[in-house]
Amino acid sequence: MYAITVSEPGGPESMQWTEVPDPVAKPGEVVLDVVASAVNRADLMQREGKYPPPPGASEIIGLECSGRIAELGEGVDGWAVGDQVCALLAGGGYAEKVAVPAAQLLPIPVGVDLVTAAGLPEVACTVWSNIVMAGRLASGETFLVQGGSSGIGTHAIQVAKALGARVAATAGAPDRLERCRELGADIVIDYHDDIAEELMTATDGHGADVILDNMGAKGLAGNIAALAPDGRLVIIGMQGGVKGELDIGALLRKRGSVTAMGLRGRPVDGPNGKGAIVAEVTANVWPLIGDGKVQPIVHGSVPMAQAAEAHRTLEGGGVVGKLLLTT
Repeated sequence: MYAITVSEPGGPESMQWTEVPDPVAKPGEVVLDVVASAVNRADLMQREGKYPPPPGASEIIGLECSGRIAELGEGVDGWAVGDQVCALLAGGGYAEKVAVPAAQLLPIPVGVDLVTAAGLPEVACTVWSNIVMAGRLASGETFLVQGGSSGIGTHAIQVAKALGARVAATAGAPDRLERCRELGADIVIDYHDDIAEELMTATDGHGADVILDNMGAKGLAGNIAALAPDGRLVIIGMQGGVKGELDIGALLRKRGSVTAMGLRGRPVDGPNGKGAIVAEVTANVWPLIGDGKVQPIVHGSVPMAQAAEAHRTLEGGGVVGKLLLTT
């Protein structure tokens, strides 16, 4: 098969479309003929040598895909060769074939085509596991997502709105702020402004009950300031650095909590494993997509062999939703 390989850590030019051995299904796994994959910020970090795959995972970039089952490993049931699926991956998505645990397969949601489905598993599993399973977002609460026009952000806005939350979103330009509003955000804030101050004004001093943050260290103080009493800050990214200063006094006064949650390195099995998250997403998010309450947001697509172009586009900024790669 062909796949995107990285000659050495660096820029997009370090990626090539080269021939590599086909994957083999281990017990409990299936092999997919990949139709499409999607680009995530984590992919850019892996290309730069800053985010290696977990032990035992494919060295090939790519955290999600869609395709057709080509081979069943020993012990796999409930699926058949030829089934159209999408999948959450620990790696290997930028390729013509990929092996994946059967527990990480999802059916294609009603009303979604096979290519578009490639951009759903990573965002859906990330958002649900963080804002619901960890953040315990409830109807009537206020939810803030940092980076509302991103792939994660566009999905999180819609899911939180469908759950009955009041939704606030940040973005860096008027057109992206307007897109967040179109997707259901009640409050939109330019992230160049004082986010906490703007949010407190818009919520009559309440703040956010749950914050989903992709910046990490850079946004830590502002996020604590934006929390409501008993608020929950969930950090899922490090775009703003990995080391910051935490004001414990401010956190204590709000009875707040800070959680950092990763998805890629989780085990497949267990109550907090990827299999359990996939099952919850299939049961709770896929019906929202089928009903039209949550829609996949796709910025565009390019052939997988031109993945470097997609990486340059994402790095350049202004992408709303997901960039897809097609085989």
